[in-house]
Formats: sequence, structure tokens, C-alpha cells
Amino acid sequence: MSRREIFWALLPGVALAALGVWAFAELLEGLLEQEDLYVADQPLVDWLVAHRVPWLTALLTAVTNAFGPVILPILVGLGCLIWWWRTRRWREPALLVGAMALSTLIAVIVKAIIERPRPDESLQVIPGLETSFSFPSGHTTGAATLVLVLGYLLLRRRWSRRSFLVWLSVSALVVLLVGGSRLYLGYHFLTDVAAGACLGVIALGAVVTVDRWLDLRESSRLA
Repeated sequence: MSRREIFWALLPGVALAALGVWAFAELLEGLLEQEDLYVADQPLVDWLVAHRVPWLTALLTAVTNAFGPVILPILVGLGCLIWWWRTRRWREPALLVGAMALSTLIAVIVKAIIERPRPDESLQVIPGLETSFSFPSGHTTGAATLVLVLGYLLLRRRWSRRSFLVWLSVSALVVLLVGGSRLYLGYHFLTDVAAGACLGVIALGAVVTVDRWLDLRESSRLA
């Protein structure tokens, strides 16, 4: 493998990860300096809480539970086991599990460093249910990582304009749904949710980089 081949092969993944890191850093800077997107945090949560309706609260509670720290890891773990059993390929399930672990670990570390309090308990659907810090949103991190990385792994061998647009549309819809549920239920602020989405992009960049590196190794071994 030449350096040129390695550079062009790894560039997309590195660029994605760098984009995610840059966006995350901008959000964090705005939070620390209380400017930019931060100024919409409290007004947006207040508005959503004031416009809650029972049926939507029940629906978004189900959504947030499905992408929580209990159900989602179980579903991902079982799904990856079935994936490996059906295909006898370890790479895709391992990359997905690794991406989920990476983004979750980053989220946990950042939460502990920043120590941002959650919205006031009076705004939460179930006061005191969430006890961890608020920035970034772990639910949104998991959702973004799952849909972005899973879509990439399923489609990377058969890209088309249509599949690319479907992947982006579905990913955006899931992230908006899960992130919106966290805002609507009063557990997070907008910057928390946006930062979680950025961590999903960072995890995707890491997966693309590792996947393309493994492709390079396989092609050089067969050459």
C-alpha cells in the first residue's frame, strides 16, 4: 500500500470524524460561554412543556424508553449476535458494537467533566427519574450512532443516490424523534441533543476509517 492509497482511503472517515469533533466543540464552547444555540435551550423546553398533550407524551415516552440505556444495548447485542450467526462475518457486528461503545464512553466522560445539570425537575414528566448530568444526551448519542453506523454497514457495498438519500432521511428522522422526545419530556436541552448527534457522526467517522483500513489490508494481501 502506498501512502497515497492510504490517504485517499482513510480521508472520508477522518473527515467525518473531524466534522463531528468540530461541531461538538462549537456546541460545547457555546454552552460554556452561554451563547449561540445555548440561548434557545430553556425557552424551547419551556414551550414544549407548556404544549404537552397526553397521547404525545405516551408516544414519546415509549420512544425514549426504547432508546434508553437498558433496552437499546440488549437489542443491539441480540441483533449483532443474529447478524454474525446468519452471515458468519464478524466485522460488521463488531464495528457496530465498537461504535456504540465508543460514543457511549465519550458521552459518559464528557458528562462527568462538564457536569451540566438537567432541566428543573418541575419540567420533567417523571421528576427525578434521570440522575446523571445533562450534556450530551446519551439517548440521542445511542440513536445517532445506531442509525448512522448500521446504515453505512448495510449499504456500503451497494451505494446509490437513492439509498444514500434514504439513509440520510431515516437517520435524521430517528435522531429528531429520539432527541425531540428528550426535549419534550423535559430531560434535556437542545444543546445536549445536538451534541449527542455529533457524537454519532464521530462514531460513524471512526467506523468508516477502520472499515476502509481493513479493506486496504485485505486487498493488499490478495494482490
